[in-house]
Amino acid sequence: MGAPIILKSFWTETKKNFSLLVGLFKASFISDLEFRFNFATRIITDIFWYLAQVVTFEVLFLHTPIIGHWNINQTRVFLGVLFIIDALYMTFLADNLDKFSEKVRRGELDLLLMKPVNSQFMVSFQRVATASLGNLIIALMWMTYALYQLPDLHPLRIFWLIVLIPVGFSTLYVVRFCFSVVSLIFVRGENIQFIWFQLYKLGMRPDSIYFPWLRYIVLTILPVGLIASVPARAILDPPNWPLFLWAFASVPIFIWFSNRFWKYCLSKYNSASS
Repeated sequence: MGAPIILKSFWTETKKNFSLLVGLFKASFISDLEFRFNFATRIITDIFWYLAQVVTFEVLFLHTPIIGHWNINQTRVFLGVLFIIDALYMTFLADNLDKFSEKVRRGELDLLLMKPVNSQFMVSFQRVATASLGNLIIALMWMTYALYQLPDLHPLRIFWLIVLIPVGFSTLYVVRFCFSVVSLIFVRGENIQFIWFQLYKLGMRPDSIYFPWLRYIVLTILPVGLIASVPARAILDPPNWPLFLWAFASVPIFIWFSNRFWKYCLSKYNSASS
């Protein structure tokens, strides 16, 4: 009887959070449209970021036919996965988690904690950057182009890719969230955030280019390799079932850990009003 109750509770909480997310999205969209120039420039800025990533690899492939064990067409697919997950991150998480320490210093976090909703969900998804939805459209267009370049693409591989992209996004969320909430303990934690940005750069490259010991770290202990490399493997490499199983199993483990870490950090937090 315990399992049905847990599943019912999980489903009820999921529906509640989804309804809240829809409301936050509408509010954020209305707010973004008040500053149309900023809305447009944000899309243009992100396009330049995508171009920088593409140009980096295109130039490298002028000097070598293989990077790691992927050719240029396969690496383009990897970039497509990275762009999609990064677009989701920029849309739903960046404005909230990148500025979390600022909210702590200004006392804005206290107002969020007082709301009758899941506090972790609220601090993670309060603000939706609707301008970044343009990023997602661009990322999907690039992915379509990259997949078209692959010969003999089996539809089942696309299915696994679609399934593993949420895994990559969830992993990105958990790692970024844990780095952000450290600000509850160390209010001036800019250097810790700098570590996060350097770590994320490791996830922006195929994991096969790293030394075996570093590759192990980015796939397990600091799992930024699960963000884009593993979903890309689903469509580019022979099935690696142990790796895929670990990717799926790690999501609930990491989310559970992030919630425990969140509660621990809250226990160390001194309210701005205290």
